[in-house]
Amino acid sequence: QVQLVESGGGLVQPGGSLRLSCAASGFTDITYVMSWYRQAPGKERELVAFIVSPGDITHYADSVRGRFTISRDNTKNTVYLQMNSLESEDTAIYYCKVNNKRLNAWGQGTQVTVSS
Repeated sequence: QVQLVESGGGLVQPGGSLRLSCAASGFTDITYVMSWYRQAPGKERELVAFIVSPGDITHYADSVRGRFTISRDNTKNTVYLQMNSLESEDTAIYYCKVNNKRLNAWGQGTQVTVSS
């Protein structure tokens, strides 16, 4: 059974940083896409960034490009989202997702609140 567990969320002041982690288990596929999405109150869930395995090709939403960095550690089966220069508009629940032709699974989400 595929399982994704996010962690690292919390309360941070504007301009601050957080690093989210997504620990994956239950699959051994080599080719897949790991993504971070977010959903703010009253808004639709939106793609933040993704990373492709193999090759580590990455993509970012325009709103976070230059501030957020997605990466992965294969030895730990973990994907990270380093978030710098956080803004109040980044406040949301952040979700991790894995998908390929066979997989399509979501984590439970982690809350990120940017406020002074």
